[in-house]
Amino acid sequence: MNTWLIIDLEATCWEDGIMPNGERQSVDTMEIIEIGCAVAKEDGELLHSLSIPVRPTENPILTPFCSSLTSITQEMVNRALTLDLVMSDLNEYVLKYDLAGWCSWGDYDRRMFEAQTRRLGCDLDLLSLPHVNIKKLWTASTGHSKKRNGLMNALERHGLKFEGHYHRGIDDARNMARLLPFMNWELKDQFTTPGR
Repeated sequence: MNTWLIIDLEATCWEDGIMPNGERQSVDTMEIIEIGCAVAKEDGELLHSLSIPVRPTENPILTPFCSSLTSITQEMVNRALTLDLVMSDLNEYVLKYDLAGWCSWGDYDRRMFEAQTRRLGCDLDLLSLPHVNIKKLWTASTGHSKKRNGLMNALERHGLKFEGHYHRGIDDARNMARLLPFMNWELKDQFTTPGR
């Protein structure tokens, strides 16, 4: 049975989606503030989980909206390492497990990692592994409506309650692990982006 690293990223954000410089927030302009990791088997067995806080540098002060949404405080990011340093720690973490690849709920996290590594000019070993969009895999596996395929709705569909704080990377990743047994892993290749 394959082992996967589930990733959920939290990033700097603004209530109206507009940054202080007037630019619209996007994966190219937002900064990661937490990397939530859950290592799990396809049957949902959680092997390990980890929250890696990240200190933003371009917009170092979190908005009240961002802190309220994620439960990540200014003190937490102030004490954290910057993303370039965190990526080397994440590279070491990935090597600890015999991973089939990594997963996230949608493609946002993959696109965010790609944008951030380009911006910083650093390598992330994770991006060399296959990425599975488990939001699409879950939707195809259950035949559920694409309009109601958010993480909360997926958990409810299986009689599960969200555990932890929604929009907190570590908690979102752990809750995704709870959904793995409901997925038809034979369909995964349809929703997999090869590593680069």
